[in-house]
Amino acid sequence: MSLIDRTRETRVAPLPEEAPPPQAGVVLVGVAAAVALGAYVYSAKGQVPGLLFTIGLALGFVLFHSRFGFTSAWRQLVAVGQGKALRAHMLMLGAACILFAPLLANQVSLNDVPVNQTLAPIGISLVVGAIMFGVGMQLGGSCASGTLFAVGSGQTAILLTLGGFVGGATLGAYHLPWWNERPAHDPVSLTQWGGYPGALAISLTVMAGIVALTYVVGRRRHAPPVEEPPVARGPARVLRGSWPLWVGALLLAGLNAATLFVSGGAWGVTFAFALWGSKILDAFGVDVLSWGFWQAPENLAKYDAGIFVEKTSVMDLGIIVGALIASALAGSWLAHKRIPGRLALGAVIGGLLMGYGARLAAGCNIGAYFGGIASFSLHGWLWGVLAIVGTFIGLKLRPLFGLRNPKPTDSVC
Repeated sequence: MSLIDRTRETRVAPLPEEAPPPQAGVVLVGVAAAVALGAYVYSAKGQVPGLLFTIGLALGFVLFHSRFGFTSAWRQLVAVGQGKALRAHMLMLGAACILFAPLLANQVSLNDVPVNQTLAPIGISLVVGAIMFGVGMQLGGSCASGTLFAVGSGQTAILLTLGGFVGGATLGAYHLPWWNERPAHDPVSLTQWGGYPGALAISLTVMAGIVALTYVVGRRRHAPPVEEPPVARGPARVLRGSWPLWVGALLLAGLNAATLFVSGGAWGVTFAFALWGSKILDAFGVDVLSWGFWQAPENLAKYDAGIFVEKTSVMDLGIIVGALIASALAGSWLAHKRIPGRLALGAVIGGLLMGYGARLAAGCNIGAYFGGIASFSLHGWLWGVLAIVGTFIGLKLRPLFGLRNPKPTDSVC
């Protein structure tokens, strides 16, 4: 796989058995950015945004070191039947459900802020948006969280995906009132079947069934094993090596629960992209506040609060900076300058599809899939299924943009 291919898959240069020395200059830049941003957010914007920025930094570390993939998980499953990464999803989701249930049921939160489930209607907008996101993931080479940690890790090609993401999310916000008028069923919470204990039992049972199914599919399709990245040995592994997927899964679940405790809502990513894009347009004189999306009182309050207060924006910035520090400590921060035209086009189109699709589907692989399932919302499960449908389509389109799919004959995938 070429250097550019690794970039598009939100991977970083593999770590040798002897970890390379930290990139001191980049580490200092990252630490300075973390301190400056953190100090500003804490002092000027308050405790909650400051804590969310800190959680974002931790998420950047975890995402980088565990290489926790959503895009590659669905691609490996669909292309060759390899379900190892999807089983890591189920571990993450199961742990999150166990942590979320008591917080939601007992309304446990910092400063007694209301704790809310991540719920969304089930309708045409969800179907179209989740499928679009699934296609976009495979063309853009990353998901929402993957885009952020790859940018922080120096993967400059992913900046094209991020640019498309912001543009698509902004356009999606502009069009969303029209989509909201399409037929849809009210949000469905699994808690209607036995409260939170019943919802937890249903969720864990479904996850166990999915894990079992991945083993069946893998055996029938003779799935090649997942390529394991080389890791640094000994104490160096903590800050300069790859972490096992199960560690990443459990830490992501814990950090999502911490987000729920601090803010009253689950972790999200893509609302910030619509906010950033709208702020840019506003700076150029576009009357974005006349859009129906921003006229909604809740959204208008977030717009007025700004990028250093709005939850997803503050956390996104933290993830980028956290991944920058983590990759530099590992000696694997790198930047790519030359990007082949087809790959660049795929990155932009993929980002546009993901950004637009996330707005239609009320979230991305984090806000809708992770947050929705952890909150016991039916739409989270449907989002995951529809994203797999989009993955089938995306795999058919990837070769047009110079992207390779795993094959059953591969020694590893």
